[in-house]
This record gives sequence, C-alpha cells and structure tokens, in this order.
Amino acid sequence: MSHRANLFAVAIAALVLFGVQSGSAQTSQNSAPDESAIRQVVQRLQDAWNAHDGKAFAEPFASDADYVVVNGMKIKGREDIEKGHTGIFTTIYKDSHNVGTVRGVRFLRPDVAVVHVEWNLEFRVGGETKKGHAMSTLVMTKEGGQWSIAAFQNTPIQEPGR
Repeated sequence: MSHRANLFAVAIAALVLFGVQSGSAQTSQNSAPDESAIRQVVQRLQDAWNAHDGKAFAEPFASDADYVVVNGMKIKGREDIEKGHTGIFTTIYKDSHNVGTVRGVRFLRPDVAVVHVEWNLEFRVGGETKKGHAMSTLVMTKEGGQWSIAAFQNTPIQEPGR
C-alpha cells in the first residue's frame, strides 16, 4: 500500500472514530431532559396507583402497549391496562400503597429507552398487611415530544432463601 493510501486510511479511521465519539457525546447531553421526563412518567404511575385510578394509571401507556403482569399474564393495549387496574384498585389493591424507585434509564436511541423500576407495595388482605416487591422493565418511546410506555414487564423479587 502506498504512503498516500495509508494516510487516506488513517484519515478515514480518524473521521469515523471522531464521528462515533461526537454522536455519543451528543446523545448523553440530550438525554438529561429526556431522563427527567421519563422519571416523571414513573412518578405519574406511582401517583395514579396510590390514587387507585385505573384510567390515570393507563394514560402513560401507548395505545397498543404490551403489559406482562407478575403472574405472567399478558395484557395488550391501554384500554385493557385501564380495565385491569380499575378492577384491582376496587378489590385486592383498594387500600394499597406503592412506591417506585427508578434504578436505571438506558437510552438505546434518542427516542427509545429501557427503564428499570423497583416497586414496594403494601396492601391489606383479611385485615393483615402484606408486602410485595417487584422489578419492572419498561420500554419507553418518544413520539411527538412525549414519552410513553410501549412495553412493561413486572417481575416479583423473591426474598433470599425462599
């Protein structure tokens, strides 16, 4: 390979490397307001749960969202998410309190994020206070400047030794 070809190859490699680094820096600079907006969506879920409001709980979900419940049952769409939560908010979880803690936000693209939320639930059954502990994985997408939940997987966290 000639000296000129070597210089050309080095220049192209430098441009590609610089371009990748610049794109990466731009994504992290742009993600702070988006991460804040995502955290607000999680707060809305928590507030709606604690208000026992199925409609408000379902509102941040995409109209065609996928929702997997802790027992593995899959629900499709905002309407069914609302119906399901309205049902549990008037029965088993009518006196419940749930606290969500965002454990991570990872941007796959500027308009797609994977979010992990740890939930601590207290509810009453037969006069006895019970506790539930779960980790949720949310796939969130940004359309028209708004973040919504495209997929939600809820997994119970087992106590050690159980």
